[in-house]
Amino acid sequence: MKLPFLHQEVEVSTDLRESNTLLNNAEALQERMEEEGYLLIRGLHDREAVLAARRQILEKLAAKGMLAPNTPLMDGIFNPDYPEPTSTGSMGNKALTQMPAFKAVVEGTPVMNFFRQFLGGDALTFDFKWLRTAGPGAGSPIHCDIVFMGRGTQNLYSCWTPFGDVSLDMGPIVFCLASNRFEQVRATYGQADVDRDLIEGHFSDNPLEIVEKFGGRWATTTFSAGDVIIFSMFLMHASLLNTSDKIRITADTRYQLAAEPADERWIGEKPKGHYAWKKNEVEIERLEESRQRWGV
Repeated sequence: MKLPFLHQEVEVSTDLRESNTLLNNAEALQERMEEEGYLLIRGLHDREAVLAARRQILEKLAAKGMLAPNTPLMDGIFNPDYPEPTSTGSMGNKALTQMPAFKAVVEGTPVMNFFRQFLGGDALTFDFKWLRTAGPGAGSPIHCDIVFMGRGTQNLYSCWTPFGDVSLDMGPIVFCLASNRFEQVRATYGQADVDRDLIEGHFSDNPLEIVEKFGGRWATTTFSAGDVIIFSMFLMHASLLNTSDKIRITADTRYQLAAEPADERWIGEKPKGHYAWKKNEVEIERLEESRQRWGV
């Protein structure tokens, strides 16, 4: 079916493959990750724990005026009169990521046990957590995570967690399947660092161009509270456009072996985050210039 990206509708399948049958087989999970670049796991988190965190998050958003008046809290209906932009999926939610109910999900026993088994040792999660509250019209361009957090081990994985059920019209995460094996992209863009190289970060705004030039196909699915999708640093992805009247609440968290080096920007009591990228005093290289330089 055709679904909306930031600038165009594109044919997107909804057949992402589930990996629940492999949960007790670390070798099979690793093989699937190597081949497909993602693991879709239904119900990894306790649903009630996710919904408890959702309630606390929505209470904070309601206090800010982001929710439509006189609507059920847990529906998360966006207030169209809210003055601040949410079209980029606001990440200005550091205080919310410190709430015990939120941490109980993204640092809880189910997910940490999964990564301990999957990685074959004690797991570490970045202290910095990305919590997104994406209102109507929100979407994100196509990118790989490696350019934002690739200074530590390459054996690092992203975990996308919806805090509530996410239907297709709410703009879920979408992947270009097989893009984790785009070798020319991995050897160029995949070696970049946004703070060191002062590049834009995303690779494209045009999902059709990716498929026509490099191959692969776009795919997504609906999600229920408790589901996660775990994916490679080199798998191209984006967020579809939120065409609903609801706020899409999701978290991006990262996991690796504790024994391996971690990107210093995202760990510690007060992670420094991006210290150069998109600061007012620096000039960011335009995407077209970067891709011309890389030959992709």
